[in-house]
Amino acid sequence: MRTRSLVHTSPPSRLRGRIAWFVLVGTAAAAVHWSVVVMLVAHAGWRPLLANVLGWLIAFGVSFSGHYRWTFRDHGVPLWRSAMRFFAVSASGFAINEAAYALLLHWSGLRYDLVLAVVLVAVAGGTYLLSRHWAFNRKPAR
Repeated sequence: MRTRSLVHTSPPSRLRGRIAWFVLVGTAAAAVHWSVVVMLVAHAGWRPLLANVLGWLIAFGVSFSGHYRWTFRDHGVPLWRSAMRFFAVSASGFAINEAAYALLLHWSGLRYDLVLAVVLVAVAGGTYLLSRHWAFNRKPAR
């Protein structure tokens, strides 16, 4: 007798496609985030940590719309609910991003733009997992 798994798994090809879309959308959002920060610091004289806030807010729109439309397109979660959940995921990731960015800016001695690139990549994995298993999940774990 065949039993059904209690854990929903995606076929490997669908999972690879989802990860590919996540990387593409995430790369676009990270590029927007990074570009906004660099433009504000280099051309408007903003401090990197303040510019990082605006960079994240602008990149959030790119990230959410891309993930809602392409990465998790088969999720079936209403727009408003997934937007609120994804905002919570993104804001949490941003809090980690801002804290790590502040620490690394202070202690590393590296350029602000290089530090930001490292932090953006480091936070991406957690964002994917929380997005897949909660923000865009019809029945998230409680």
